[in-house]
Amino acid sequence: MKYDIRNIKLAKEGKLRIEWAEKNMPVLRSIQARFKKEKPLKGIRLGACLHVTTETANLAIALKAGGAEVRLCASNPLSTQDDVAASLVKDYGISVFAICGENNKTYYSHISSTLENKPNITMDDGADLVSTIHNNKRELIKNILGGTEETTTGVIRLRSLERQKKLAFPIIAVNDADTKHFFDNRYGTGQSTIDGIIRATNMLFAGSTVVVSGYGWCGRGFASRAKGMGANVIITEVDPLRALEAVMDGFSVMSMEKASYIGDAFVTLTGDIHVLATKHFKNMKDGAIIANSGHFDVEIDVPALKKMSKSKRRVREFVDEYTMQNGRRICLLGEGRLINLASAEGHPAMVMDMSFANQSLSAEYIAKNHKKLEKKVYNVPQDIDKRISKLKLNSMGIKIDKLTPEQKKYLSSWEIGT
Repeated sequence: MKYDIRNIKLAKEGKLRIEWAEKNMPVLRSIQARFKKEKPLKGIRLGACLHVTTETANLAIALKAGGAEVRLCASNPLSTQDDVAASLVKDYGISVFAICGENNKTYYSHISSTLENKPNITMDDGADLVSTIHNNKRELIKNILGGTEETTTGVIRLRSLERQKKLAFPIIAVNDADTKHFFDNRYGTGQSTIDGIIRATNMLFAGSTVVVSGYGWCGRGFASRAKGMGANVIITEVDPLRALEAVMDGFSVMSMEKASYIGDAFVTLTGDIHVLATKHFKNMKDGAIIANSGHFDVEIDVPALKKMSKSKRRVREFVDEYTMQNGRRICLLGEGRLINLASAEGHPAMVMDMSFANQSLSAEYIAKNHKKLEKKVYNVPQDIDKRISKLKLNSMGIKIDKLTPEQKKYLSSWEIGT
């Protein structure tokens, strides 16, 4: 079995952490139990580029239980939990190519190692596997039945490929499932981003002015939790509908140009490039904190920050302090990468339970239905979404009402009025 990890001796601690996460993933556990019996992925080679965390470990274990031969690499150089990677290799026999803090060369070599196995199904968080296949390894396309995508940024890239008619195989946009983005993006990102910032800085949110760039599901989640901790929250947006929603939700809304003079901390959650740039850095107050919780490290223009500063020093484990020519200091967290994974542990297992249930069931759907699928980006089938929400409610001991025959008739008819 091939693998490239930091240290196999870390496996003992990693196994305990994987087991701890599994306790809070009842939906995935039930899917794994069925997979073990039915083997719907038997004979499938599955290549996954995901954050190598305790929750992802349980997904990989479930996929292997379903019969898949799994290879896993990291979707972010700073998000790998090295002890978890070690346990997956040693205790579960899963090939992992991931080392926390790996450089770009190693990162892409790990993607290549994952693809060496000629996967039949790809599983992405950011579309790096799919983009590598389309750019450099097109010979693999003939083996691929389809793929899944976990995050907003990846879906954006894949829909761009589809619009250009260059997408070479079908993809299921797991990110767009209601049981994913309503919960993972809002509650998971909201909590884990605050966790990452506090672990990195120990800042007090109460009384601080926090600028949130982007009011999508991730931005909504983070903004509401920052507000709940007593922060004065400012939203910046480019979409008028989302900006209006933020106003109606009780937030101050303004341009980043104006907010850059006011904020104590700035957090980007947009999926776009250079949301924080030179013109904003020039205005920031001494000691301003900047962090990113969007997928890639391009939301903050770090090269521009380096260029305009006279010095840089590491003041805490995940905090780089840049000193400007006039002596002002700007503190960049986690090198501009996902702060909720760079300095914290990512989303809680309870919410990733639904996201990874979507991943596992979407992989099963592709294995069974790939011959019917076109080279398009598909939504997760609605019955899968509903099934996951029902399983989650059941695991929480919650029962809900059912429509009576009379109510069903009323909702399906046009004849009955007031």
